[in-house]
Amino acid sequence: MGSVGRGDTVETQRLQFRQYTMEDLEFYASLWGQPDVVRYIGKGLTKTNKEAWKSLENWILPGYKNGLGLYVIQLKETEEPIGHAGLVRQVVEGRKETEIGYWLAKPYWGQGFASEAAAFFTSYGKNQLKYGRLISLIHPKNAASIAVAKKLGMAYEKTVFFNGNRTRVYASGE
Repeated sequence: MGSVGRGDTVETQRLQFRQYTMEDLEFYASLWGQPDVVRYIGKGLTKTNKEAWKSLENWILPGYKNGLGLYVIQLKETEEPIGHAGLVRQVVEGRKETEIGYWLAKPYWGQGFASEAAAFFTSYGKNQLKYGRLISLIHPKNAASIAVAKKLGMAYEKTVFFNGNRTRVYASGE
């Protein structure tokens, strides 16, 4: 498995991953515009197209450093974007952590895509980037994401206040 660089596409059995570009704004904004998709993200609020544009330009695009960042998930057969996943740096209670993040548009829930994407980035983080510890920050009511974390072999570690919300930390490694 190679590194995921600008312009590169890597794939799993059913999915492809590539870096976002500003050409993905419509798709990115569509994810932020779905209340069910964002209810457990941040403050759980949707973003306007202008807010999504700022997020893409100021957070997502500059986040591609040293193999980290959130990558567009596409269906391999059609190259249709269905969500995003990747590894991002977080600071949790003063400790620098590497989080596996994953979101899917609602029509793609319950089909194993989040687990497939998260498993890819777990392997990538541990084998390519050599991270000994990975976490997932999950809202306590997000049963689907908790199930994905457990499938990855992560275990509940603690509940913290993260960005003003009660958040569960699931972790693997040291």
